[in-house]
Amino acid sequence: MYKSIIIGTGPSGLTAAIYLARANMKPLVIEGPEPGGQLTTTTEVENFPGFPEGIMGPDLMANMRKQAERFGAEFRTGWVNSVDLSERPFKLQVEGQGELVAESLIISTGASAKYIGIPGEKDNVGRGVSTCATCDGFFFRGKKIIVVGGGDSAMEEANFLTRFATEVELVHRRDELRASKIMQDRARENEKINWSLNKTPIEVVANGMGVTALKVRDNATGEEELLETSGIFVAIGHTPNTGFLGGQVETDEHGYIKVKPGTTETNVPGVFACGDVQDTKYRQAITAAGSGCMAALEAEKFLDGHITQDWSVSL
Repeated sequence: MYKSIIIGTGPSGLTAAIYLARANMKPLVIEGPEPGGQLTTTTEVENFPGFPEGIMGPDLMANMRKQAERFGAEFRTGWVNSVDLSERPFKLQVEGQGELVAESLIISTGASAKYIGIPGEKDNVGRGVSTCATCDGFFFRGKKIIVVGGGDSAMEEANFLTRFATEVELVHRRDELRASKIMQDRARENEKINWSLNKTPIEVVANGMGVTALKVRDNATGEEELLETSGIFVAIGHTPNTGFLGGQVETDEHGYIKVKPGTTETNVPGVFACGDVQDTKYRQAITAAGSGCMAALEAEKFLDGHITQDWSVSL
């Protein structure tokens, strides 16, 4: 049994681990098949405070993990298949680990960006393909960029990227956009944004050094063409990683965990959520880390009055 188990090792989970470990809570951190979260697919991170020259995403995550381990956090690798939150202590079924039991639970499993699923896409993540304009837009200053998507997030990212790019081409597979009228109007009023509607992306083209074009098919004529570009931003949404919870924690209509405003508390006492799994607005490494700190402090406070066994013996 553990005082606290943290599921996920992105900035939020690792920050929570650092704080709980320093408080002598000896947390267990369960990392899935992609330790470190989305930052491990990012090349250089320039907007995380404390690194004036920037830092590689995988290096930042590795440093945070070392810091947590230094203070006594334990790490195990495994996929959480299911949880039982009907009573405390909570029970977790973890592939390769069996059943694990915890007095409190911090969920920091993040949200996975949706990809188009075309050849060359995943191979060039970090080399011209991105899912975060605020993270990577700076690297495309003075270049032509393509944004794929037709919703509000695509409009928002296209507008944001015009701060850096000479031209932003918005590609959508339908001839109508899903975005709200106000977001469409803002994008259409931006002279730097061009439109390629009713065109389906079919391949990301690269030269080994980076992205050079996006191959698309015109849905009306069937003709294929290459849209030259230095970067492709995929803005077709995110999927929160909450399926393993089996509906035991309250979520919104998209699957993001609901938390009490101003906290990381879920509807289940003793269960906390931090990072992108509950953040539909900011989705930044620094905000995720901040919420991880909040979750750890709130879990510590919760445990002060809700311990179900004598830990003086087991610890």
